[in-house]
Amino acid sequence: MKWIEWNEISGFRIGHSQDKEGGTGCTVILCPQGATAGVEVRGGGPATRETDLLNPKNMVQKIHAVTLSGGSAFGLEAGSGVMQYLSEHQIGFDMKGIYIPIVCQASLFDCGLGNPKAYPDKAMGYQACVNSESIDLSQGNIGAGMGASVGKAFGFEKAMKTGLGHACVQVDQLKVGAIVALNACGDIYQANSTKWLAGAYDRKKRKPIYTVDALIDGMENQSNAHENTTIGCIFTNADLNKAQMNKVASLSHNAYAHCIHPVATSNDGDTIFAMATNEVVADMDLVGLLAIKAMEKAIEKAALYANAAYDLFSASDV
Repeated sequence: MKWIEWNEISGFRIGHSQDKEGGTGCTVILCPQGATAGVEVRGGGPATRETDLLNPKNMVQKIHAVTLSGGSAFGLEAGSGVMQYLSEHQIGFDMKGIYIPIVCQASLFDCGLGNPKAYPDKAMGYQACVNSESIDLSQGNIGAGMGASVGKAFGFEKAMKTGLGHACVQVDQLKVGAIVALNACGDIYQANSTKWLAGAYDRKKRKPIYTVDALIDGMENQSNAHENTTIGCIFTNADLNKAQMNKVASLSHNAYAHCIHPVATSNDGDTIFAMATNEVVADMDLVGLLAIKAMEKAIEKAALYANAAYDLFSASDV
């Protein structure tokens, strides 16, 4: 297994746009030729679009983009800009001369930072697609991660800035990538370890609060438990069908569980999409295993690459 960059997985384009002052943004993962896709929503408070059609029993077999955005339910408007861009470029299903692209989306809640009335709109979604025309390997405070933060169970005065991360792996000809906007109620740890990376933080004492322990022991009172949701996407060149891609999306949530504590609460909308270009014959469980590895690394990068902003510390500060 070796680590690669996302642009080494052919068939995909990734673009970002953001409102730095407003503290929000969006990220698009485009697959112009169409991708077999699945999804798994585990959080209890999702804001999503076009997830039902990814059920294997439903007709559509290919999608053309996944949009990750801030703005909570308002941010779903960004997906319309992605549809406009794709349709203008004749990407989608040709229905008597009208190109109808399939765009799936999930939004996170970032309205507690920056301007609470700022959200990704149609123009921002369109611009993210335009920006995907050139390769951008940036991580941290960009795209859907612009307003992301973690450790918010006890209020923003104890929260920490995170952002967007991506990581990709290769085994022989099989390539699997992950991208994530990290916006959790809980704390972030290095995968399968007790190494704390970011989360609830006592600025005066300059030490972590450890959210799970504090909640169990009643040491702190919850105050901002609703302003969360971690959203991501797996993308691969594997040749898998819709049912298998739904399973890959499901397996990928293990990475959330390995790195985020607590995760998938009733106040999270934790969602992972999975996209495949169907180029390389591969075992589904191997793809799932690599997806977990890639998502774990992407989560770590989303924590470590973020810079302090909106009066929040970042991991680099502590």
